[in-house]
Amino acid sequence: MQIAVFSARPYDRRFLDEASAQQGAGQGHELVYFDAALDLHTAPLAQGCAAVCVFVNDRLDAPVLQALHAGGVRAVLLRCAGFNNVDVAEAQRLGLFVARVPAYSPEAVAEHALALVMTLNRHTHRAYNRVREGNFMLDGLLGRTLHGRTVGIVGTGKIGLATARIFRGMGCTVLGHDPYPSAAFADVGDSVALDELLARADIVSLHCPLTPDTHHLINDASLARMKPGAMLVNTSRGALVDTHAVIRALKSRRLGQLAIDVYEQESALFFQDLSGEIIDDEAFQRLMTFPNVLVTGHQGFFTVEALQEISAITLGNLADFAAGRDCANQVRAD
Repeated sequence: MQIAVFSARPYDRRFLDEASAQQGAGQGHELVYFDAALDLHTAPLAQGCAAVCVFVNDRLDAPVLQALHAGGVRAVLLRCAGFNNVDVAEAQRLGLFVARVPAYSPEAVAEHALALVMTLNRHTHRAYNRVREGNFMLDGLLGRTLHGRTVGIVGTGKIGLATARIFRGMGCTVLGHDPYPSAAFADVGDSVALDELLARADIVSLHCPLTPDTHHLINDASLARMKPGAMLVNTSRGALVDTHAVIRALKSRRLGQLAIDVYEQESALFFQDLSGEIIDDEAFQRLMTFPNVLVTGHQGFFTVEALQEISAITLGNLADFAAGRDCANQVRAD
């Protein structure tokens, strides 16, 4: 059985190959790697493959799924938790097996969220560049002590809970909001309505999935309800945030700081080297002009432990599909 792996970077190859070897090379599966992202133009690369293995910015809308199915593909293996890039209803209509990695090393993303907050709050990225140039002045590097501050966690699932525990351990007051609250969160912080969280939090950290209800959850109205000068952190999905609304809030000084590891239009930018190119995304370029904005390229998941777990679960989902077994990680429309 051949599996076409799209958006395959060297680390994907390394960890998938290692997981494949550990789970047994005699299973008859062959991983075929492609650097290209999956879309309608690249779907023919999967011709004759029984499954495709894809990542967050691969496109699996109805036309792509139909093209894959016509080429013999019968399974879609997501090596990520989110599946907003998949037309699940169309996949189900076509009889395609779709499975994801629902949870992997939540601490990896939680720790990256902390790294973003600490870097932006204490200006360590700017200090690093200054010192390399022989400038040891402290002007412009003034931060705030996090101990005693209020942190709002939007989405209290496994990653949100791990993030909440980190900030609680640092002496912060933790607030949480989730339409399906985690019972474990009660030991870490207080569950409140979203409006209350936005009004009270010095730092708002997003950890919720992208759904029609959460699309542009952070917009002009919600930004206006935030505490003036607060920090917004997004390590979840880019489209949770209306980029143009955030730019307006930064320009008006309503939003104090912004740290993002995801971006609404990231599929055209992230996971590739564009250092020699002109980036024509005007909203992204505008964000980069603000000294109080920090951007990383969707690396919150990027730890050895997380990649090992992602690869193992992905190949476990493949094994379930091949054996015709029920799969706990299968994604269905209903």
